[in-house]
Amino acid sequence: MTAFYVTTPIYYVNGEPHAGHAYTNIAADVLARYHRLKGYDVFFLTGVDEHGANVHKSAENEGLAPQAYCDKMAPTFTKLWQRLNISHDIFLRTTSEMHKRGVRKFLTALEASGDVYKDTYEGHYCRPCEQFFPEKELTEEKICPVHQLPLEWVEEENYFFRLSKYQERLSSHIRENPMFIHLEPRRNELLSFLEAGLEDVSISRSSVSWGIPLPFDPRHIAYVWIEALSNYMTALGYETESERYQTFWPADVHMMAKDITRFHALIWPAMLMALNLPLPKHIVAHGWLTKDGEALSKTRGIFIDMDTDIATYGVDAFRYYLLREFSFGNDGDYRLSRLNARYHADLANDLGNLLNRVLGLVGKHFKRVPEPTTPGEFDDEVKAMHRETLQKLDALMETFAFDTALETIWGFVRRINRYIQQTEVWTLNTPEKRPRMGTILYNGLEALRIISVLIAPFMPDTADKIRQQLNLPVGANGFDTIATWGGLPKNLAIARGEPIFPRIDKKTRQKKASPPPSPKAAPKQKAEKSPSNLISFSDFQKLDLRAAKVIAAEPVEGADRLLKLQVDLGAEKRQVVAGIAAHYTPETLIGKQVIVVTNLEPVTLRGVESQGMLLAASGDSVVLATLETEVPLGTQIR
Repeated sequence: MTAFYVTTPIYYVNGEPHAGHAYTNIAADVLARYHRLKGYDVFFLTGVDEHGANVHKSAENEGLAPQAYCDKMAPTFTKLWQRLNISHDIFLRTTSEMHKRGVRKFLTALEASGDVYKDTYEGHYCRPCEQFFPEKELTEEKICPVHQLPLEWVEEENYFFRLSKYQERLSSHIRENPMFIHLEPRRNELLSFLEAGLEDVSISRSSVSWGIPLPFDPRHIAYVWIEALSNYMTALGYETESERYQTFWPADVHMMAKDITRFHALIWPAMLMALNLPLPKHIVAHGWLTKDGEALSKTRGIFIDMDTDIATYGVDAFRYYLLREFSFGNDGDYRLSRLNARYHADLANDLGNLLNRVLGLVGKHFKRVPEPTTPGEFDDEVKAMHRETLQKLDALMETFAFDTALETIWGFVRRINRYIQQTEVWTLNTPEKRPRMGTILYNGLEALRIISVLIAPFMPDTADKIRQQLNLPVGANGFDTIATWGGLPKNLAIARGEPIFPRIDKKTRQKKASPPPSPKAAPKQKAEKSPSNLISFSDFQKLDLRAAKVIAAEPVEGADRLLKLQVDLGAEKRQVVAGIAAHYTPETLIGKQVIVVTNLEPVTLRGVESQGMLLAASGDSVVLATLETEVPLGTQIR
């Protein structure tokens, strides 16, 4: 079995975890789950960095011993990973004895390599980063580029590693292995940094007491960054060169935010070169998150409220949004309005609606999975798209293109929605047409089975909910189970449940975001009676109005007032029956942009199903509501 080892950074415990940490761990979790489904032997590491001056200072501020402080903070990370459904195999704490033993072995070997020497350090230092900045990187103001704080001048005796010795080897490795650093702009940035020349780096601190003493000079504490990098091997049992270490090293993917790329892509590989150890295969650094166009800032109160958003939309929607909305590797701007739009358009309308429609029709006409006995138009096209989706997905995941991978899966979801529309399966419930109805619905159910596996790395809970409603076993189902079409058992009783993505209006969002009212609150005064024809604003907001274009129109047989329209909503096409035949001819409607109410229950008019309603003004004549300026199809009308 092929091994796959993915890591996240180990996070400082001098602050609680935030959305940036969540972004990294969700991305790593998707890779771990994906490779498990591919049949790999996977090991997924995350953890916390509990040493260094920052942690010591935070402990002092709370009146705690450093270890007690770390014991208090570590669970805040494990609880978040549990809530985000992170499937890590180990949560490493750097205060663990296993890690300390591994660090001592690593530092002993590094010193024995001949590339460690003692000298006096003088230079600029950022305490929050616990990072030294060489003179060539300093601005005139001498501030940290990450924290925007003045750098401290530090003078102390340290041990150094001869990083400069490995400049050419590092440059050659990066050039010869283009996928070593993701993305290309980050790779080019590091190559430029190398061309300017590397300086030797400190591996110890003599002014810090909270950490692991150097095995060859206990008066010095291992510099926290050097210690932290070695966790990727100590977590595997490096100190004994265990079977796990032999199986999984080198790491396949080191996942991180872009601000710590230099440590991982230059210092870490150089130290491994000094010990003649294999290098990690991929350094994958994602961009930073902003909130509504502004940098996240604890002091300015700009943060992503994960608790409220997950409580409102669910953890799978949160995971989906982070990886679908942004091009992985680049910066991303988190906007609640976009999360809400993705939830309703992609999850509720596309996937949730597909599941509800197919299971509803099967439940109404068959009760069980029907036999696919009568092939027909569009079947082969749908099966071909299944094969194409699987082929594309591998290449996209290998290049960490999570957003495009999800768009590819959703292309298949939308194609199945369109298949249900094109075949007009709901009209086939006659004795002679019933076998064809059964075949179409089988294909819809089989597509949902396949989709449940495709989305499982990204949205594991949703994958299980779909399988539960299909009456299939939940849990890990490998990609080998969806390699060929037709794996869904026939005559299986379906178990349709509640909608997996119920619509969320503003009132619901506020209810989930706000604490319950105090039981001692003063009773509300009786409101004045409202006219009976008024509705609340929250009821009006439940209507989902979308811009659409009419792409086909024809009369409904036997109904003088009705026209059957096909409308394009961008993400899908729908059939709408409208009573406008006395005022519009079919040919005058083609190409017209209209407004459609998309979240009405389907109704059947003169034997034709209508999945929505057009907005129009009515009186002596009927005038369709249109838009003064064309907007992208599917745009929500507010």
